[in-house]
Amino acid sequence: MTSPDETPQTDAPPSDTPASGRRRLLFFLLSMTPVLAVVALLFWGQLRSDDNPGGVLVHEESSESQVLVRLAPWFGGYDLISRERVDLDDLHGRVVMVDFWSSWCAACRIEAADLAQVYREYDNADVEFVGIAVWDRPADAEEHIERYDVTYLNILDPRGTMAVSYGVRGVPEKFFLDAEGRIVRKLIGPVSAEDLRGILDGLLTAS
Repeated sequence: MTSPDETPQTDAPPSDTPASGRRRLLFFLLSMTPVLAVVALLFWGQLRSDDNPGGVLVHEESSESQVLVRLAPWFGGYDLISRERVDLDDLHGRVVMVDFWSSWCAACRIEAADLAQVYREYDNADVEFVGIAVWDRPADAEEHIERYDVTYLNILDPRGTMAVSYGVRGVPEKFFLDAEGRIVRKLIGPVSAEDLRGILDGLLTAS
């Protein structure tokens, strides 16, 4: 029994109600949606790499994507033709184009001859191209390289590990690195020889 001056004591309501917990879970899931979408896409590509997934992962239209200038994630492997070691750290001081491609990608085949030609034109410049064949089979990637007379370095990324580190969503995607090893531009879809020359000339002038 309480006196008139006393206020009955009640338990304080919990600060974490079921409703607030559900809201936090919803916000978390929404914030993770882009990340989960990329991971799911890359995982799907990994599973389907052996039977050529076709247009689902192919960028057929050309566009440029805004990038946050940052140091490029490391990549490395062995060149598919020469079997020589390829390491990003060895390319410091050069302008580098990193091209994520696949032999089953129609857009990659469309631009292959132009990429090979432009690379030969810049043979005496501080420029290097590195192709990364993602979600592909070695024999198919090698056949593509020989068919289009590609003479620049190409390595294999069959599980998409390097593609994930670059945030690749499909093929082809190209990342341009300045002489300091920073990603400064990104192109999605097939690129023309003219556009590629313009980007390389701009980066060489700035370096």
